[in-house]
Amino acid sequence: MVRPSQLYLTSYNSAQALGWFVAFLRLLPCLVPPVSVHSSYAVAGDLVCLLQTWAILETVHAAVGLVHTAPLLAFLQWGGRTHFVLAVVRQIPEVQSTTSVFITFMAWSISEVIRYSHYTLTTLKVCPAWLTYLRYTAFIPLYPIGVGPGEMWTMYQALPFVKEMDLYSGFFGKFSMSYHSFLVAVLACYPFLWMKLYLHVFKQRKSKLGKVGAKKRA
Repeated sequence: MVRPSQLYLTSYNSAQALGWFVAFLRLLPCLVPPVSVHSSYAVAGDLVCLLQTWAILETVHAAVGLVHTAPLLAFLQWGGRTHFVLAVVRQIPEVQSTTSVFITFMAWSISEVIRYSHYTLTTLKVCPAWLTYLRYTAFIPLYPIGVGPGEMWTMYQALPFVKEMDLYSGFFGKFSMSYHSFLVAVLACYPFLWMKLYLHVFKQRKSKLGKVGAKKRA
C-alpha cells in the first residue's frame, strides 16, 4: 500500500519532471534558426522561475525528514539558483538575451528532468539501474557547465547594469553597502560553495552506484 508521503513525493517529483521537460522542449527550438539562443528567457523564463521557486519545498522535505538530505545543502542549492533567476536575470532585461542564460537554462532543464524522474521512480521502488547511473553521471558535465559559463558568467555580465540601476538600494542601503558589492562577493564565494555541493553529489554517486553494482552481482 502506498503511504501518503510516497504519494505526495511522487506527485511533486512527477510535476517537477514534467515542468522541466516542457522547459527543455521550449528551449530546443532556440538552437535552430530563425529562433536563437538569445530568446531563451522569452520562451522559458517564466516557467523556469516558477519551477525554481516551487523547489523551496525540497528544503522543507529535508527539514521534516521526508527525504534523507541535509536541509542546509538543499537550501544552499535552492537559494543560489533562486537568487540567480529571480534577483538577477528576471530583474535585468539586458542579460535575459545572453547566451549564458540559454546555457544555464539548458543545463538546468536536462539535469532536472533526469533528477526528478529518478526521484519519482525511486519513490515508487521501480527505478531502473540505467536511470540511477544517468542520475549520478550526467551531473559531472552538466553542473560545471551550468555554473561556469552559465550562472557565473551571467552574473558577471549583470554587474554594470546592477550598478547603473542601483538595484535593491532601498534594502542594501540599510546595511551601508550596495547590491553591486554583494553580487561581487557572491561571485567570489560561488566556486567554493558550488564545489561543496559538487563533491557532495560525487559522494552520493560512489554510494548509489556501488549499491547498484552490488545488486547486479547478487
